[in-house]
This record gives sequence, structure tokens and C-alpha cells, in this order.
Amino acid sequence: MLCSVRRVTRPAPWYADSVEFDKLLAVLRAFHDEAVEYVLVGGAALNLHGLVRATVDVDFFIRPDAANVERIRRALRRVWDDAEIDGIAAADLAGEYAVVRYGPPDETLVVDLIARVGEAFSFDDVQWSIMEVEGVPARVATPEMLYRLKRDTGRPIDRADAAALKEKFGLTEEQ
Repeated sequence: MLCSVRRVTRPAPWYADSVEFDKLLAVLRAFHDEAVEYVLVGGAALNLHGLVRATVDVDFFIRPDAANVERIRRALRRVWDDAEIDGIAAADLAGEYAVVRYGPPDETLVVDLIARVGEAFSFDDVQWSIMEVEGVPARVATPEMLYRLKRDTGRPIDRADAAALKEKFGLTEEQ
């Protein structure tokens, strides 16, 4: 769902340094150039919305069909020269645990590709807007969507994120 366009430019003093901004930007650029169907969620999305939170991974909800997964592989190969990228498969994203983690060699960054969260959310459920990040159009989950994704999990960090989103954006339980 396209909601709005917001521009984010460097320096982004509120962006937590634990995920290297340049790598995130490179992935977003490659995903845009390869026409990947994705939505940025998780801590990186929170940071782009101005809520500073350290994270060591970048979470993307993705459309799990074979054509999109091929575009994802092409995009990731533009950022990292790693044969392991070819092991990312649509079949894995259709399984019981619909998440694939990719950890580039010699880096601490981890890329999580999420097809669905249980029965609660799939790619088509995720509301997003375009944020222009250093001139790169990026699909980022809306604050309301991030709140919905985080408010009912058992992880303390997610509950804290949900509370921060609720406060900053004036969200209600219904959102």
C-alpha cells in the first residue's frame, strides 16, 4: 500500500550505528534497481521513522514467489560477491518457518527475508509507504503496521518498540 513519500538524507543522526547505513542503502538501491517486491520492517524501519533502536539485522517482508526470489538473489549479488546467495529459494520461504537468514561473509550484518509471520501476516498484509533514502525510493512499513507487527509478540524488545511507536505516532490499540 503506497501511502506517502518522505525523504531521509544523510547525515541521519538518529539512525543507530549497529546496522551500517551504507550497507542498508546499498541493499535498498539494489532492491529498487531489480524491482524486488519487499517492505523494510523491524529495527531498520524504526530507525528510518526516527525511533533510534540498535539492531544487527535488516528485516524485509518479501513476496515469496520464484520470480521475486530470483530478483532478490540478483540484488544481493550486486552488494555481495557470495555464492551462498544462490541457495536462497522460494521453496524455503513457503515452509513452516517462512524466514530465510542471509549473513554475508566477513560482516556482522544479517539480512532476514520474511514471507509471513505465522498465520497473522503475509507480504500482502503489510502496509507501506515510500521513503526516499539518500535518493533511493524504499518501501518502508508504516508506523501503524510496525505497531501491529510488534504489539502482540512475546519479545520484550518488540513490546518496547510497540510502546515507542504508539507514543511517537499517537497510535491506538485498534491500529
